[in-house]
Amino acid sequence: MTIRNIEIMDTTLRDGEQTSGVSFSASEKLTIAQLLLQEVKVDRIEVASARVSEGEFQAVEKITAWAAENGYLDKVEVLTFVDGLSSVDWMIKTGAKVMNLLTKGSINHLTHQLRKTPAEHFEDIRKVIELAVSKDILVNVYLEDWSNGMRNSKEYVFQILEFLSTQPVKRIMLPDTLGVLTPSESYLFVKEIVDKYPDHHFDFHAHNDYDLSIANVMEALRAGAHGLHLTVNGMGERAGNAPLASTIAVINDFHPEIITSVNEHSLYTVSKIVETFSGLRIPGNKPIVGENVFTQTAGIHADGDKKNNLYFSKLMPERFARLRSYALGKTSGKANIENNLRDLGITLSDEDLKKVTQRIIELGDRKEAVTQDDLPYIISDVLDSSRIQENVKIINYVLTHSKNLKPSATLQISFGDEVFEESAQGDGQYDAFMNALKKIYVKKKIELPMLTDYAVRIPPGGKTDALCETIITWKIKNKDLKTRGLDSDQTVSAIIATQKMLNLI
Repeated sequence: MTIRNIEIMDTTLRDGEQTSGVSFSASEKLTIAQLLLQEVKVDRIEVASARVSEGEFQAVEKITAWAAENGYLDKVEVLTFVDGLSSVDWMIKTGAKVMNLLTKGSINHLTHQLRKTPAEHFEDIRKVIELAVSKDILVNVYLEDWSNGMRNSKEYVFQILEFLSTQPVKRIMLPDTLGVLTPSESYLFVKEIVDKYPDHHFDFHAHNDYDLSIANVMEALRAGAHGLHLTVNGMGERAGNAPLASTIAVINDFHPEIITSVNEHSLYTVSKIVETFSGLRIPGNKPIVGENVFTQTAGIHADGDKKNNLYFSKLMPERFARLRSYALGKTSGKANIENNLRDLGITLSDEDLKKVTQRIIELGDRKEAVTQDDLPYIISDVLDSSRIQENVKIINYVLTHSKNLKPSATLQISFGDEVFEESAQGDGQYDAFMNALKKIYVKKKIELPMLTDYAVRIPPGGKTDALCETIITWKIKNKDLKTRGLDSDQTVSAIIATQKMLNLI
């Protein structure tokens, strides 16, 4: 097996920033550039388009100044245009040393956008390359709309390649500009070019309009491409570009003959940084970097993992500085819950484990989000409830709260076969509930204990959908009695705690 080193060029700061609504500040661009080169260790980064704005100019100045001090200047690239001196002059002022010259890769673009003949376009390109080289700038060349060029005007594509083979160009870059290629076309088109020009370096640049970018990348590599253009989180115009994390995972797991410089362990970190800076949220199910992709939900999967890692694959979370987790919800089985309990250092009897499992399933059926942090509260609630025999049941209640009106409650409660209903107002919803309850207990000629303390706890993180534990202390014959209630609604958790008290007095 022949080992091949493939260059990875990340274009998050140029092509990725063309994502609708995304604009990085100069400082954010510098931070991302530093992460990509120092931590992720990509070979090259494309950081901007020349002449776009003053902000782009300042960002490139910052990046090139840092890169020059740290030995990365030859890895920083800028998209430029066939515009005579303008782009070259812009690069000189920013300190950039590598240009990615955008040329026309299809006769359609050449004819209708530039309105020039191939000979005229080639001469314009030659002049820019000559000028750039004279200023000690290295030149790579993009063939814009190359994929459609290969489909519809292949003669022109090979005409421009013949011309470029005579020029001092380091890399020729083959972009699927509109994301229209199929995997089979990606292989055939790249192979035809690599076979015809074996001494040239060709990069492949995939877009994801048909969700085929990773498949196209694999086929381009199989065909002999020497480099790939990728973006963090697959950012880019329209449906985006081939994503960095997924592509690297695919190469490492399915192309043993290919080596890249990329450090897998840093892919999640840079993903989260770019997510924060861009404001573009990563879907929870996005491969490698999504929040849920290393979470097992089905109980049968957790059981298989427990017995012999039956649901593990090469995509181990530790490769990407992540951890496997087991979700808690209505599909959870004992194995899922046991895995979470083990992480917390908690052991339960089989009987108690069944009760906790049932409680989690009940919460999942109500679409409550159950997390590992909720588990101690659920266990406390279940074990506390299991010691209480329910003779008194709160059958139903209605709580209302309106602006400038006192909260009210209507309560229905049973004592065996007896059912009582009362309504009352109060200073809050729980106070109204207690006032209605007191009316019922007056009828029963039973004195309710005094509430002496009311405490609310939620798991770490403070999410609005977190389970809420209410602990109420009651004074009964000079002794304190504590009861607990658990629910995502604070008032409901207090009512649950109150029902436990009613069955204990």
